[in-house]
Amino acid sequence: MAFSCGEGEKTTEQVSESTPVETQAPAPVASAEPSTSEETEEVSDENSQELTGEDKVANSDCLSCHMVERKVIGPSYLDVAAEYENNEANVTMLAKKIIEGGVGVWGEVMMPPHATLSEEDAKDMVRYILSLQPH
Repeated sequence: MAFSCGEGEKTTEQVSESTPVETQAPAPVASAEPSTSEETEEVSDENSQELTGEDKVANSDCLSCHMVERKVIGPSYLDVAAEYENNEANVTMLAKKIIEGGVGVWGEVMMPPHATLSEEDAKDMVRYILSLQPH
């Protein structure tokens, strides 16, 4: 059998001794790392500057456990915004909780850690959540 790595190159594959068959060699495929559930919460640095905190929340796994107006597994974003004043100390503290995970503040169900999330992305997400405070 003859094989070639060129994109779209014709090769001849010998199926039997007397019957040559012309085939199309597959185009090279860029390798990609396998996707994991943790990667769904990560926002790349390149897109980080372009996305708002609201976009980052929408593109994460946060909505699996939280909604804006009602409790699901974790508290609603409105409840979080009502509980914490919108200041940099709370933004930093809550971003750390998102990254490290935790249990006990809003019940006994543990929020899993989001260790692949950058501190700046987590802070942007918290700033969005705390901006939902009723005026």
